[in-house]
Amino acid sequence: MQLRLALRSALFMVPWLTHLLLANVILSTLLPLSALFPDFCYTASSYIAESVWYGIQRVFTRVNRADIIVSGDENLNENESAIVISNHVEWTDFYLIQELALRAGMLGKCRWFAKQQLKRVPFLGWGLWAMGMPLVSRNWSADQKEMDRVFQGVVKRQWPMWLISFTEATRYTHAKHLEAEAWCKAHGKRVPQHTLFPRAKGFIACCQNLAKAPQMKAVYDVTIAYARKGINGWQFQQPPSFAESLLVPRLDEEWRFFVHVDRHPLEELPRSSEELAQWLEDRWVEKGERLEVLRQKLVKGMPWEAA
Repeated sequence: MQLRLALRSALFMVPWLTHLLLANVILSTLLPLSALFPDFCYTASSYIAESVWYGIQRVFTRVNRADIIVSGDENLNENESAIVISNHVEWTDFYLIQELALRAGMLGKCRWFAKQQLKRVPFLGWGLWAMGMPLVSRNWSADQKEMDRVFQGVVKRQWPMWLISFTEATRYTHAKHLEAEAWCKAHGKRVPQHTLFPRAKGFIACCQNLAKAPQMKAVYDVTIAYARKGINGWQFQQPPSFAESLLVPRLDEEWRFFVHVDRHPLEELPRSSEELAQWLEDRWVEKGERLEVLRQKLVKGMPWEAA
Protein backbone atom coordinates (compact mmCIF):
# COMPACT_ATOMS: atom_id res chain seq x y z
CA MET A 1 0.00 0.00 0.00
CA GLN A 2 2.80 2.43 0.95
CA LEU A 3 4.70 1.58 -2.22
CA ARG A 4 1.58 2.16 -4.31
CA LEU A 5 1.06 5.59 -2.72
CA ALA A 6 4.70 6.50 -3.28
CA LEU A 7 4.56 5.50 -6.95
CA ARG A 8 1.26 7.32 -7.42
CA SER A 9 2.67 10.49 -5.87
CA ALA A 10 5.84 10.30 -7.94
CA LEU A 11 3.75 10.03 -11.10
CA PHE A 12 2.34 13.54 -10.72
CA MET A 13 4.85 15.19 -8.36
CA VAL A 14 8.05 14.59 -10.35
CA PRO A 15 6.75 16.55 -13.39
CA TRP A 16 5.54 19.36 -11.12
CA LEU A 17 8.83 19.51 -9.17
CA THR A 18 10.75 19.62 -12.46
CA HIS A 19 8.50 22.47 -13.55
CA LEU A 20 9.13 24.23 -10.21
CA LEU A 21 12.91 23.90 -10.58
CA LEU A 22 12.87 25.29 -14.11
CA ALA A 23 10.56 28.12 -13.04
CA ASN A 24 12.91 29.12 -10.21
CA VAL A 25 15.91 29.08 -12.56
CA ILE A 26 14.08 31.36 -15.02
CA LEU A 27 12.86 33.64 -12.22
CA SER A 28 16.42 33.91 -10.91
CA THR A 29 17.64 35.08 -14.30
CA LEU A 30 15.07 37.86 -14.13
CA LEU A 31 16.54 39.22 -10.89
CA PRO A 32 19.45 41.16 -12.44
CA LEU A 33 17.11 42.42 -15.16
CA SER A 34 14.46 43.68 -12.76
CA ALA A 35 16.29 46.95 -12.09
CA LEU A 36 16.33 47.81 -15.81
CA PHE A 37 13.00 46.32 -16.90
CA PRO A 38 10.82 46.16 -13.77
CA ASP A 39 7.44 46.03 -15.52
CA PHE A 40 8.50 43.30 -17.94
CA CYS A 41 10.02 41.23 -15.12
CA TYR A 42 6.93 41.59 -12.93
CA THR A 43 4.61 40.51 -15.74
CA ALA A 44 6.84 37.62 -16.80
CA SER A 45 7.28 36.38 -13.23
CA SER A 46 3.50 36.51 -12.72
CA TYR A 47 2.90 34.22 -15.70
CA ILE A 48 5.60 31.83 -14.51
CA ALA A 49 4.26 31.78 -10.96
CA GLU A 50 0.71 31.17 -12.16
CA SER A 51 1.77 28.08 -14.07
CA VAL A 52 3.48 26.64 -10.98
CA TRP A 53 0.72 27.48 -8.53
CA TYR A 54 -2.01 26.29 -10.88
CA GLY A 55 -0.24 22.94 -11.15
CA ILE A 56 -0.02 22.29 -7.41
CA GLN A 57 -3.60 23.53 -6.91
CA ARG A 58 -4.86 20.95 -9.39
CA VAL A 59 -2.90 18.22 -7.61
CA PHE A 60 -4.72 19.18 -4.42
CA THR A 61 -8.24 19.59 -5.77
CA ARG A 62 -8.39 17.25 -8.76
CA VAL A 63 -5.81 14.52 -8.27
CA ASN A 64 -6.31 14.23 -4.50
CA ARG A 65 -9.93 15.44 -4.61
CA ALA A 66 -9.89 18.06 -1.87
CA ASP A 67 -13.38 19.58 -1.78
CA ILE A 68 -12.98 23.25 -0.83
CA ILE A 69 -16.19 24.89 0.40
CA VAL A 70 -15.99 28.52 -0.72
CA SER A 71 -18.19 31.04 1.06
CA GLY A 72 -18.58 34.69 0.09
CA ASP A 73 -17.00 34.36 -3.35
CA GLU A 74 -19.67 36.72 -4.67
CA ASN A 75 -17.66 39.39 -2.83
CA LEU A 76 -14.68 38.86 -5.14
CA ASN A 77 -14.21 41.25 -8.05
CA GLU A 78 -12.43 39.84 -11.08
CA ASN A 79 -8.89 41.13 -11.62
CA GLU A 80 -9.15 43.45 -8.62
CA SER A 81 -5.99 44.32 -6.70
CA ALA A 82 -6.37 43.91 -2.95
CA ILE A 83 -4.74 43.54 0.44
CA VAL A 84 -5.57 40.01 1.64
CA ILE A 85 -5.54 39.15 5.36
CA SER A 86 -6.19 35.73 6.84
CA ASN A 87 -5.92 33.56 9.92
CA HIS A 88 -3.18 30.93 9.69
CA VAL A 89 -3.58 27.26 10.58
CA GLU A 90 -1.27 25.17 8.39
CA TRP A 91 0.71 25.11 5.14
CA THR A 92 -2.48 24.01 3.36
CA ASP A 93 -3.93 27.51 3.93
CA PHE A 94 -2.19 28.42 0.67
CA TYR A 95 -4.48 26.09 -1.28
CA LEU A 96 -7.60 27.75 0.13
CA ILE A 97 -6.44 31.29 -0.64
CA GLN A 98 -5.28 30.22 -4.08
CA GLU A 99 -8.78 28.87 -4.75
CA LEU A 100 -10.11 32.39 -4.16
CA ALA A 101 -7.36 33.88 -6.34
CA LEU A 102 -8.26 31.50 -9.17
CA ARG A 103 -11.88 32.64 -9.05
CA ALA A 104 -10.80 36.30 -9.06
CA GLY A 105 -8.32 35.83 -11.93
CA MET A 106 -5.43 36.89 -9.67
CA LEU A 107 -3.49 33.67 -9.09
CA GLY A 108 -0.33 34.82 -10.84
CA LYS A 109 -0.54 38.22 -9.13
CA CYS A 110 -0.41 36.77 -5.60
CA ARG A 111 2.50 38.05 -3.54
CA TRP A 112 2.91 36.51 -0.10
CA PHE A 113 4.79 37.78 2.92
CA ALA A 114 7.65 35.28 3.32
CA LYS A 115 10.56 34.79 5.71
CA GLN A 116 13.64 36.87 4.99
CA GLN A 117 15.89 33.81 5.35
CA LEU A 118 14.54 32.48 2.04
CA LYS A 119 16.48 35.21 0.24
CA ARG A 120 19.65 33.16 0.83
CA VAL A 121 18.25 29.99 -0.75
CA PRO A 122 19.65 29.62 -4.29
CA PHE A 123 17.05 29.83 -7.07
CA LEU A 124 14.00 29.55 -4.77
CA GLY A 125 14.80 32.64 -2.72
CA TRP A 126 16.16 34.53 -5.70
CA GLY A 127 13.00 33.70 -7.62
CA LEU A 128 10.77 34.97 -4.83
CA TRP A 129 12.76 38.19 -4.66
CA ALA A 130 12.56 38.66 -8.44
CA MET A 131 8.78 38.23 -8.28
CA GLY A 132 8.43 41.10 -5.80
CA MET A 133 7.61 38.96 -2.78
CA PRO A 134 8.02 40.85 0.52
CA LEU A 135 10.75 38.94 2.40
CA VAL A 136 10.50 40.07 6.01
CA SER A 137 11.99 39.32 9.43
CA ARG A 138 8.90 40.29 11.50
CA ASN A 139 11.04 43.04 13.04
CA TRP A 140 9.18 46.10 11.83
CA SER A 141 12.06 48.57 12.04
CA ALA A 142 14.22 46.19 10.00
CA ASP A 143 11.48 45.41 7.48
CA GLN A 144 10.51 48.94 6.49
CA LYS A 145 13.04 49.12 3.63
CA GLU A 146 11.77 45.82 2.22
CA MET A 147 8.17 46.97 2.52
CA ASP A 148 9.02 50.23 0.71
CA ARG A 149 10.45 48.14 -2.15
CA VAL A 150 7.14 46.30 -2.50
CA PHE A 151 5.03 49.43 -2.07
CA GLN A 152 7.00 51.20 -4.80
CA GLY A 153 5.99 48.61 -7.39
CA VAL A 154 2.32 48.79 -6.44
CA VAL A 155 2.05 52.55 -5.99
CA LYS A 156 4.48 54.02 -8.52
CA ARG A 157 4.37 51.35 -11.19
CA GLN A 158 0.74 50.38 -10.49
CA TRP A 159 1.34 46.63 -10.60
CA PRO A 160 -1.81 44.54 -10.11
CA MET A 161 -1.40 42.48 -6.97
CA TRP A 162 -2.93 40.48 -4.17
CA LEU A 163 -0.64 41.29 -1.25
CA ILE A 164 -1.32 38.43 1.16
CA SER A 165 -0.55 38.37 4.85
CA PHE A 166 -1.18 35.86 7.61
CA THR A 167 -1.79 38.68 10.04
CA GLU A 168 -1.18 36.68 13.23
CA ALA A 169 2.43 36.16 12.00
CA THR A 170 2.46 32.51 13.05
CA ARG A 171 0.37 29.35 12.83
CA TYR A 172 -2.43 28.75 15.29
CA THR A 173 -1.88 26.20 18.05
CA HIS A 174 -3.70 25.68 21.33
CA ALA A 175 -0.58 26.66 23.29
CA LYS A 176 -0.17 29.88 21.29
CA HIS A 177 -3.85 30.67 21.81
CA LEU A 178 -3.40 30.39 25.57
CA GLU A 179 -0.48 32.82 25.36
CA ALA A 180 -2.55 35.20 23.24
CA GLU A 181 -5.45 34.93 25.67
CA ALA A 182 -3.20 35.88 28.59
CA TRP A 183 -1.77 38.82 26.64
CA CYS A 184 -5.26 40.06 25.69
CA LYS A 185 -6.48 39.92 29.27
CA ALA A 186 -3.39 41.75 30.51
CA HIS A 187 -3.89 44.53 27.93
CA GLY A 188 -7.66 44.82 28.11
CA LYS A 189 -8.25 43.34 24.66
CA ARG A 190 -11.02 41.02 23.49
CA VAL A 191 -9.90 37.44 23.01
CA PRO A 192 -10.78 36.20 19.49
CA GLN A 193 -11.98 32.59 19.37
CA HIS A 194 -9.96 29.94 17.51
CA THR A 195 -7.39 32.51 16.34
CA LEU A 196 -4.47 34.48 17.70
CA PHE A 197 -4.51 38.23 18.25
CA PRO A 198 -3.66 40.00 14.95
CA ARG A 199 -0.49 42.04 14.60
CA ALA A 200 -1.39 45.44 13.25
CA LYS A 201 1.83 47.24 12.20
CA GLY A 202 2.25 45.57 8.83
CA PHE A 203 -1.46 45.83 8.05
CA ILE A 204 -1.50 49.52 8.94
CA ALA A 205 1.52 50.20 6.70
CA CYS A 206 -0.12 48.34 3.81
CA CYS A 207 -3.38 50.26 4.12
CA GLN A 208 -1.80 53.66 4.52
CA ASN A 209 0.67 53.21 1.66
CA LEU A 210 -1.37 51.20 -0.82
CA ALA A 211 -4.40 53.46 -0.54
CA LYS A 212 -2.34 55.76 -2.78
CA ALA A 213 -2.38 53.18 -5.60
CA PRO A 214 -5.38 53.75 -7.93
CA GLN A 215 -5.67 50.04 -8.80
CA MET A 216 -5.69 48.90 -5.14
CA LYS A 217 -9.39 48.83 -4.30
CA ALA A 218 -10.12 46.57 -1.33
CA VAL A 219 -9.15 44.54 1.68
CA TYR A 220 -10.22 40.89 1.44
CA ASP A 221 -10.70 39.39 4.89
CA VAL A 222 -10.33 35.59 4.65
CA THR A 223 -11.39 33.01 7.24
CA ILE A 224 -9.96 29.49 6.99
CA ALA A 225 -11.30 26.38 8.72
CA TYR A 226 -10.67 22.63 8.65
CA ALA A 227 -12.12 19.50 10.18
CA ARG A 228 -10.73 15.96 10.23
CA LYS A 229 -12.78 12.83 10.65
CA GLY A 230 -11.63 10.88 13.70
CA ILE A 231 -12.73 7.85 15.69
CA ASN A 232 -14.80 10.04 18.01
CA GLY A 233 -16.18 12.33 15.32
CA TRP A 234 -14.93 15.42 13.55
CA GLN A 235 -11.94 17.30 15.01
CA PHE A 236 -12.01 21.05 14.45
CA GLN A 237 -9.04 22.91 12.93
CA GLN A 238 -7.11 19.73 12.18
CA PRO A 239 -5.79 20.20 8.63
CA PRO A 240 -3.69 17.75 6.64
CA SER A 241 0.05 18.13 6.80
CA PHE A 242 2.07 19.18 3.77
CA ALA A 243 2.89 15.54 3.00
CA GLU A 244 -0.72 14.43 3.43
CA SER A 245 -1.96 17.13 1.07
CA LEU A 246 0.26 15.59 -1.61
CA LEU A 247 0.03 11.87 -0.79
CA VAL A 248 -3.54 11.14 0.35
CA PRO A 249 -5.64 10.26 -2.73
CA ARG A 250 -9.12 10.98 -1.28
CA LEU A 251 -8.79 14.06 0.89
CA ASP A 252 -12.55 14.65 0.64
CA GLU A 253 -13.25 11.46 2.63
CA GLU A 254 -11.15 12.50 5.64
CA TRP A 255 -11.16 16.30 5.74
CA ARG A 256 -13.41 19.31 5.35
CA PHE A 257 -11.93 22.49 3.88
CA PHE A 258 -13.68 25.84 4.27
CA VAL A 259 -12.75 29.37 3.21
CA HIS A 260 -14.85 32.51 3.57
CA VAL A 261 -14.06 35.95 2.17
CA ASP A 262 -15.46 39.40 2.95
CA ARG A 263 -14.65 42.45 0.84
CA HIS A 264 -14.06 45.87 2.42
CA PRO A 265 -13.48 48.85 0.10
CA LEU A 266 -10.12 50.34 0.96
CA GLU A 267 -11.48 53.87 0.67
CA GLU A 268 -13.97 53.15 3.46
CA LEU A 269 -11.36 52.05 6.00
CA PRO A 270 -10.20 54.51 8.66
CA ARG A 271 -6.93 56.33 8.06
CA SER A 272 -5.33 56.72 11.48
CA SER A 273 -3.11 53.98 12.89
CA GLU A 274 -5.19 53.64 16.04
CA GLU A 275 -8.47 53.28 14.14
CA LEU A 276 -6.97 50.79 11.69
CA ALA A 277 -5.68 48.66 14.56
CA GLN A 278 -9.15 48.67 16.12
CA TRP A 279 -10.74 47.83 12.76
CA LEU A 280 -8.43 44.83 12.40
CA GLU A 281 -9.19 43.68 15.96
CA ASP A 282 -12.93 43.86 15.21
CA ARG A 283 -12.47 41.68 12.11
CA TRP A 284 -10.65 39.05 14.16
CA VAL A 285 -13.44 38.97 16.73
CA GLU A 286 -15.92 38.43 13.88
CA LYS A 287 -13.66 35.78 12.41
CA GLY A 288 -13.62 33.92 15.72
CA GLU A 289 -17.41 34.03 15.89
CA ARG A 290 -17.66 32.58 12.38
CA LEU A 291 -15.23 29.80 13.31
CA GLU A 292 -17.24 29.01 16.44
CA VAL A 293 -20.39 28.61 14.33
CA LEU A 294 -18.53 26.07 12.18
CA ARG A 295 -17.32 24.22 15.26
CA GLN A 296 -20.85 24.06 16.65
CA LYS A 297 -22.08 22.60 13.36
CA LEU A 298 -19.52 19.83 13.69
CA VAL A 299 -20.73 19.05 17.20
CA LYS A 300 -24.33 18.87 15.96
CA GLY A 301 -23.42 16.73 12.95
CA MET A 302 -24.39 19.45 10.50
CA PRO A 303 -22.63 20.02 7.17
CA TRP A 304 -20.66 23.11 6.30
CA GLU A 305 -22.03 25.01 3.38
CA ALA A 306 -21.29 28.21 1.53
CA ALA A 307 -22.96 31.13 3.30
